[in-house]
Amino acid sequence: MPGEGERSESGAGAEPHALLAGSVEAEPAPPAARIAAGTPAFRRLNAGLFAAGFATFALLYSVQPLLPLFADEFGTGAAGASLALSLSTGTLAVALLVASSLSEVTGRKPVMLAALFSSAILTLAVALADDWSVLLALRAATGLALSGLPAVAMAFLVDEVDRPAVGRAMGLYIGGSAIGGMSGRLLVALLADHFGWRVALGVTGAVGLVAAVLLWRFLPPARHFVARRPDVPALARSLLAHLGDRGLVLLFAEGFLLMGAFVTLYNYLGFRLLAPPYGLGHGAVGAIFTTYLFGTVASAWMGTLSDRFSRRRVLPASIAVMAAGLGLTMLADLAAIVAGVALFTFGFFGAHSVASGWVGLRAETAKAQASSLYLLAYYAGSSLAGTAGGLLWTAGGWTGVAGFVAALTAMAIGVSWLLARTPPPAWMRRAG
Repeated sequence: MPGEGERSESGAGAEPHALLAGSVEAEPAPPAARIAAGTPAFRRLNAGLFAAGFATFALLYSVQPLLPLFADEFGTGAAGASLALSLSTGTLAVALLVASSLSEVTGRKPVMLAALFSSAILTLAVALADDWSVLLALRAATGLALSGLPAVAMAFLVDEVDRPAVGRAMGLYIGGSAIGGMSGRLLVALLADHFGWRVALGVTGAVGLVAAVLLWRFLPPARHFVARRPDVPALARSLLAHLGDRGLVLLFAEGFLLMGAFVTLYNYLGFRLLAPPYGLGHGAVGAIFTTYLFGTVASAWMGTLSDRFSRRRVLPASIAVMAAGLGLTMLADLAAIVAGVALFTFGFFGAHSVASGWVGLRAETAKAQASSLYLLAYYAGSSLAGTAGGLLWTAGGWTGVAGFVAALTAMAIGVSWLLARTPPPAWMRRAG
């Protein structure tokens, strides 16, 4: 049963975002001053961040269904083709702390807008690349540009939203990510089947530009942000404080394992279904990404459940759903594989929604930095595990990939077990 610390992490007693500058913290605004669920400001915020989440995953993962095409056209093999995705997620992970720190000086919205506009333009450039090394360099730059979105968006949300609605708003933001991931992959696969991968990526870049306009139009102004001057020593102190919190470190590890498992499964699913005995076309394989709709439902639902019940219970339940879905993908029947992918996707987005929201609520100060550390681990899992899965695909086919994903999922369940037994930090116990 959750104690008072658990209730604090769900909202009560959680302090507002503390910036990374080391100056004196502003007095917390009363809960009524924050954006409450059901208000016009709440709807605008959700519309803006939904567009941001949609575009982030669409631009970042648009190349995933194209990996077999890259392998054939550029002669890279499965693991080599995966670099078109892994380099993006890798540079994104490394740059997250810098981008979130920049947002403490310039403000959240300007950083998010610059990230979205520049990454959309870079995606248009990728569509024109003729050389594999140039394509990889542009994809790495795309990840660098996108680093200004995920952690900053989460920090904006935790800063501005009334505590009882944080889980719901976070779930809707991640739901936008799920729909963006689905739509981007599906659109790219269908367009690549009929017009080639260059046209497919060009359209994706144009969609990113539209999403940037929507973010600019709908995201309400920040009411709790105070710009601060950069302070590297304070940044280092808050970093060490986060890494000294056992609960946060476990949440960072959870992000690595969850995303590593998820990206590995999706990276090599296309290779499996394009080959005999299935022999599906790229459009048909892309249609399987409609299972992301289950992720949209899961992120919003699990986010709401985590506000009402213990995160310590909802998180392992979501990961168990992932494990059940993975088991179904081991069957030879195509319908069972699709059902397994849908179940795995549902569990993943539910778990990610709970874990990412938990980070912002558990961190006492420097919440953008805490979210950045979570996402650094999250995208590092995508980059490292996603490429490692290609070696296992080459060595053992789907059995090798599924075994690797099963190991990551089992470790994620173990981490959730440790989280359930980790007490809240001292500041939460003092807040009561």
